[in-house]
Parts: sequence; C-alpha cells; structure tokens
Amino acid sequence: MNETGSEQPRTCHYFVDEAGDGTLFNKKKRVVVGQEGCSSYFILGVLETDDSVGLDAELAALRIALLADPYLAKVPSMQPERRKTAEAFHAKDDCAEVRREVYRLLMQHELRFFAVVRNKQTIVAKVQEHNKKHPGYRYHPNHLYDRCVSRIFKERLHKEDSYVIRFSRRGNRSRTAALRSSIEQARNNLRASWGIEATSPIEIMAANPAEAGGLQAVDYFLWALQRLYERGEERYWEYVAANVSLVHDVDDTRENGYGAYYTKKNPLKAESLEK
Repeated sequence: MNETGSEQPRTCHYFVDEAGDGTLFNKKKRVVVGQEGCSSYFILGVLETDDSVGLDAELAALRIALLADPYLAKVPSMQPERRKTAEAFHAKDDCAEVRREVYRLLMQHELRFFAVVRNKQTIVAKVQEHNKKHPGYRYHPNHLYDRCVSRIFKERLHKEDSYVIRFSRRGNRSRTAALRSSIEQARNNLRASWGIEATSPIEIMAANPAEAGGLQAVDYFLWALQRLYERGEERYWEYVAANVSLVHDVDDTRENGYGAYYTKKNPLKAESLEK
C-alpha cells in the first residue's frame, strides 16, 4: 500500500524545463548577465501531474482546434513551416489569443509546479571567487543546470512507487547520463540530510515538447515566473498561482542563508522581489 492508502502502484510523472539561460560570460570572459540576449536569472521548473496522458491529449486537441480557427489563420507562429505553434505550444512564441486558451486549459487540471531560481549575478561572484582558488576551473552552463536538478529533486523522489522524469531536450545532445547522476545526487542529499533511503525506480528520458504535453505545460508556468522576475510582470503568475507548490529563490538571502521559500501559505508576488 502506498502513502495515499491505495493498493494500486502509483507512478509520479515529472516534466522538467528551464527559463532564462546559464550564460555568465562571453568569449572574452566578460560578464554579460542582464545584457541584451542574456537573462538575469536562471530558473529550473518541474511540473507534477497525475494524468499526463489526459493532459497530453487535451493540449493536442486544443492545438488542432486553434490551427483550424479562421481568426488565427494568418498568425505567423501558426504556420506549419514556422514549426512553432503548429508543432507544440511554447509561451514565448504563441500569440496572446493562443496563450490565453492554453492557460485556461492548464488551470482545469490538477498540476503542481516547483521551481528553483538562481540570481546569475550571485553566481558570477561565486565563480570568480572559486577561480581565485582554482585557476583551472572553467564554468559551463551545464554545471548550474545540473546543480539545480539535484536541488529541486532532493525531496521529490521518496513518496511514490515509481517515477517517470521527462527533461526537455537541450540542444542536439542527450544528457540523460548526466541528468541521472544529478537525480542520484538528489537522493544522496536526502539521505544525508534526513536519513531517508529512497529506492523507488526512476525512468529518465529527454524529450521534445511536441512529444510530451507536460513539457509544454511546464514551459507556460516557467514563462509566467520568468516574466515576474525579469520584468516585474505579475498578471500571468497570479493566474497560475493556485497550482504553484514551491518556488525556492536560492540567492535571496535577506532573511536567512538558505534563500527564500515561497509556498501557498507564503505566495510569491512582485513585491516579494523588491530589494
């Protein structure tokens, strides 16, 4: 029997994506954080759903319906040759009318969103300090990504019978082995911190958003969170807030050394980010 009291084995489905980028320096080793084309924050998001099949089917049906809508027929992102909305929903590329319908659909599902936020200026300072002690060290964006994976999954992998984790494929290379290492590190951290031994089987795979509706859904949550952090724009975040379980702002250490934790009892708002 699992923790829900059910005799049936329960598989938890997680979908993982990022917002912003892990870039800190240009080719001349100059800091470019916050400049045009380079985000000020890196955000890793995880979406949990109990009905990944249903979510996938509904998003696919919505996309077909919107592509057939004469009102949207001339929208550039809807054209098949653009390989954008015609293939998968992506909040940055979708027009406002499409975005509204996707958000409406998502809020009809029981979803749980978790995120880790890193302030890249803080990361720059830490990398530069580390380089003083270890001149041979070379930062790579994958380092930031992998550490965020370990952090966000530390307490997410010990309650259910099994787990399926789909990561949004990054570039043309599959990093499944590295991601599995980060997941195992998360379990090691849980064991070290709380003495909890997690042994549930985990299936890890990299996928394109067009292959998994959950990846399209987590992208929409991340887009809303990124708009809040980068622009102070709150309207989208407020709309999805009911499905937000946790945002850990690691580098906001104004009150403690562990960062700020935003939950349903302590919701994240634009005013929370005012320094």
